Amino acid sequence: MKKVAVIGSGSWGTAVSVVLATNGHSVYLWSYFKEESEQLSKDRENKAFLPGVILPENVTCTPSMEEAVSDADLVVLASPSHTVRNVAKNLAPYLKKEQPLLNIAKGLETETQLRLSKVIRQEIPENPIAVMSGPSHAEEVGRFLPTTNVVASEDETLLTFIQDIFMNKVFRVYTNPDLIGVEVGGALKIVIALCAGISDGCGFGDNTKAALMTRGITEIARLGVAMGASSTTFFGLTGIGDLIVTCTSMHSRNRRAGILIGQGKSLEETLAEVKMVVEGVKTTEAAYALAKKMGIEMPIVEQMYAVLFEGHDPKTAAQELMQREKKSEYETNLDFSS
Repeated sequence: MKKVAVIGSGSWGTAVSVVLATNGHSVYLWSYFKEESEQLSKDRENKAFLPGVILPENVTCTPSMEEAVSDADLVVLASPSHTVRNVAKNLAPYLKKEQPLLNIAKGLETETQLRLSKVIRQEIPENPIAVMSGPSHAEEVGRFLPTTNVVASEDETLLTFIQDIFMNKVFRVYTNPDLIGVEVGGALKIVIALCAGISDGCGFGDNTKAALMTRGITEIARLGVAMGASSTTFFGLTGIGDLIVTCTSMHSRNRRAGILIGQGKSLEETLAEVKMVVEGVKTTEAAYALAKKMGIEMPIVEQMYAVLFEGHDPKTAAQELMQREKKSEYETNLDFSS
């Protein structure tokens, strides 16, 4: 069995810790706040983010990064996307260069539009890096409901190592060498989930949501391919699979936030009501800037940006998407250029 450090004690970090501990590993779950770490140690339950899920005894809760990563066989980064750079910077002094890193956060860095593995690489330049993504709500993973994920890295040995550490009878892990595609799919699906929620909040139907999801995955693939990803990745678990679960489930905080916006609430009111990090907001900003920088047409992302940051009416945004110039689906699906 291995020692695994999980850096970040939100809902996903907690759920992953339960998976790893159930597999018999010695898990060190790091919290930013000492008080939170003490509460987790005492109650063995993350009442704020994952109530009802009990931490096994082989999960050690700690506010010390040094204690968490010392001699760890794997270091899992589970912090929100906007904190990844700062977490990686603070983590770097405690790492040995042979310790592998696994990022399980989803998103893009707003200021640079970089994929999160690149952000980590800038702060921790020598350690092996992988990412894990897929249709995996923490609420279900923590309760041992069957779930599949994908781990991606350019290092084939690292892929197999992580696959072996995580896999069990209810958590299945596939491997994929397409690091770019897995990261882009995981990041941009939360933008489309916001759109799906807005659609529900506006009172639109299943037809509308199906259109948003299918045209959304085309936009995601278009950007990903331009960045160097394989188009086939977006039609697997980390593309269409993750998109389906995030756009259709009330576990998705991005969808829940979208519903509130569609019902007429402001972004500020929405974030206050959700009370959790809504990654899709910052990712929309980053995706919009990246698409403009690369000259990639992403009409759904553009409308989402206008709704969030320019006060555009969601129903007007839907009308403008519907009234775009006519196109052939065959051509747009084939070359990802329109």
